[in-house]
Amino acid sequence: MEQDILTKGTVPGVRIYALRTTNLVREAAKQHNCSHLASACLGRAMNGALLLAATMKDNERITLRFKGDGPIGEIVADAEGGHVRGYVENPDVFLPLKDGKLDVGGAIGNGNIIVTRYLQNSEPFTGYCELQDGEIASDLTKYLYESEQTPASVALGVLVDKEGEVTVSGGYFVQAMPGCEEEVLEKYYTTLTDMIEEEMPGVHACVLSGPSHAEEVSRYIPTTVVAGAKSRKTAEKIQQIFMNEAFRVYTSPDMLGIEIGGALKNVIALAAGITDGLGFGDNTKAALITRGIAEMTRLGAAMGGYQETFSGLAGMGDLIVTCASKHSRNRKAGYLIGKGYSMQEAMDEVKMVVEGVHSAKAALLLAEKYYVRLPIIEQVNAVLFEGKLATEAVRDLMIRNGKTENPLLPWEK
Repeated sequence: MEQDILTKGTVPGVRIYALRTTNLVREAAKQHNCSHLASACLGRAMNGALLLAATMKDNERITLRFKGDGPIGEIVADAEGGHVRGYVENPDVFLPLKDGKLDVGGAIGNGNIIVTRYLQNSEPFTGYCELQDGEIASDLTKYLYESEQTPASVALGVLVDKEGEVTVSGGYFVQAMPGCEEEVLEKYYTTLTDMIEEEMPGVHACVLSGPSHAEEVSRYIPTTVVAGAKSRKTAEKIQQIFMNEAFRVYTSPDMLGIEIGGALKNVIALAAGITDGLGFGDNTKAALITRGIAEMTRLGAAMGGYQETFSGLAGMGDLIVTCASKHSRNRKAGYLIGKGYSMQEAMDEVKMVVEGVHSAKAALLLAEKYYVRLPIIEQVNAVLFEGKLATEAVRDLMIRNGKTENPLLPWEK
């Protein structure tokens, strides 16, 4: 049985905290007789409290209260150091799956997050803000930014199997300290596994990626993905764990290429959604996917990934499903932008994390660093952050100077 762990590290401008709490959350769910949904809600809240407590001094404590109008009632998590307690008002809560996932946001509903910090030599400090979407991680991210002026990113997860057993639980918290710019983040870490390997020496990191919307995986619809690792043994171990009659896993040594593909395809999916919102057709979508994969390959290869990865499941496969699927939040956000919404209005309407918005900025930084041209991604950035009209962005892409599709192919004459 793997032990629970809480680790932290610091580089100039950035603090990183990560934890694995499978045993802790499994036991808490049993003690409270939690339903599948209540286990996920309680586990996320406890993970969040532990991560925030790790930022405080010894003998200081933090309490998180999620008070919404949903059927689960109030959720409380109280943490000090590496210890945490949790409470859920209605542990029997049940709601149908939402897009194939436990509906944590629906269980909590609309309301407030209330955070109380018990500090040494001072009175307790309490802050609060409205819930973002009731998903807990995004609520904490919003609270930290609005109430404590702390730019941060919080990710929390609890996986519950069909029998109600907690099989995986954990999360991470990345905090930008005063004076930290995006260039600083890009300088120190290219990918999440870079961060993991730097802060947890000796860990055997692995990435699992490909066209795999959770809404379909959870219904045992046939799906294929790729497991990437530096070690063949690690990749094959993950392959053995996840393979079944509805979920096929391939292996790859190109962990970097897989991660780059997984990030950049969200930017191209935003562009695909924008063209849908503008009312364009299949020709435009096919062009975006094809030229999008060219940009992904160009940057990925310049950074040290293998070109073959981008024609596989983590490249072309994931790009197709993200650009075309009704489940894709990046495509949906792009669609709304194409209909005239601003970037922020589109994100508010989607009510989930739209990864492509953040990846678009990072992609441009990397393109500058590796001297790579990314015309589609450049125009997506202009639409998102410079107020450029989507119709103008499409026009500027179309009227560029003519080029050969593949400069390596020979001409007979």
